[in-house]
Amino acid sequence: MTAEEYRNAMKTVAYLAACAVNGTVPEEEKLAGTDPDVLLQAAAKHKLAGITAMSLESAGIRTDAVRQAKGNAIRKVILLDADKNAILERFEAAGIWYMPLKGAILKDMYPALGMREMSDIDILIDPERMEDADGIMREMGYEKEEESGAHNSFHKEPVYHIELHKRLFSPLVGNKALYRYYENVWDRALPDGKNSFGYRFNDEDFYIYMIAHEYKHYYLGGTGLRSLLDTYLYCTCKGDDLDWDYICTEIKKLDISGFEEKNRSLAMTLFRGEDLNEAQQEILDYVISSGAYGTVRNRVDNSIANVNRYGKGFGAKIRYLFRRLYPPMDVVKETFPFFAKHPVLLPVLPLYRAMRSTKAHRDIVKAELKGVLTHKTKE
Repeated sequence: MTAEEYRNAMKTVAYLAACAVNGTVPEEEKLAGTDPDVLLQAAAKHKLAGITAMSLESAGIRTDAVRQAKGNAIRKVILLDADKNAILERFEAAGIWYMPLKGAILKDMYPALGMREMSDIDILIDPERMEDADGIMREMGYEKEEESGAHNSFHKEPVYHIELHKRLFSPLVGNKALYRYYENVWDRALPDGKNSFGYRFNDEDFYIYMIAHEYKHYYLGGTGLRSLLDTYLYCTCKGDDLDWDYICTEIKKLDISGFEEKNRSLAMTLFRGEDLNEAQQEILDYVISSGAYGTVRNRVDNSIANVNRYGKGFGAKIRYLFRRLYPPMDVVKETFPFFAKHPVLLPVLPLYRAMRSTKAHRDIVKAELKGVLTHKTKE
């Protein structure tokens, strides 16, 4: 698939997603000449294959690939949701504060099961009880994949990925105002009304966090079309009842007012089927190119382009690579806490990172090196 074919396919995916959440049947002429397999392949990059398949099915297109994409999306949501509930029951019994985040909540706002795909389940927990939570996860058959200052990641076959968050934002990543605002996040949490240790955000604070999280990804490596769809659906379902004065006041504290306005405007315009202006089209092109979780190339470009951090010219590339190989101590504490506790081992940190790399990690490293080499620096 060429870049132009992919871009055109994603325009059709956006249309199909809009039809699905708005409860309309896609028009036959807008699907003329399209290949369902190509659409699903493009949609999968944005975790939208399920909703695309359901929309195609409503238009009478029921190929094997469409049925499989729909079935896979529904199956994964059911499996993840069931395991999430089992985990939360264990946390409740152990007296561990918890709050499900993002997709675990948003999926229930979509019109049909499986429309909102998830790769994992994110849960904020009491950071003082992380060791106890780790033990529960091991007892439930999970293996720890990663441990950092912000979260621990767990995996269990066949499709289970769980992230237990100690905090919502790192002090090292992106806008520092995000970390400061959510440093005492439990002060903003409300009892969920059903459990003794379950918490939730109110509707306004959920939206604010959703946008703050999207902002972080947008300016690191990019964020995908699914995030725009989340924004559209949330504002459509909750918009009239939200306290927008409060939201705007809090968004200003996070220094992301411009992003929120542009993001919401694009989401509402795109999924209402209205014409985009030039600025909106430029943002959409970046979103489409980013995939669901951003790209390594975007992250490299955005990092090196930050002249206050790496400087200008070819030297910026060298400084970037050195920082990636030998991160400063604040990064080590956040990302590799074991080495921070045993600084005598710091010289072997690059070797440790290389030895633990999976094939997926090696592919990311190759993409990052290619991004650095081909990045066009400003002299």
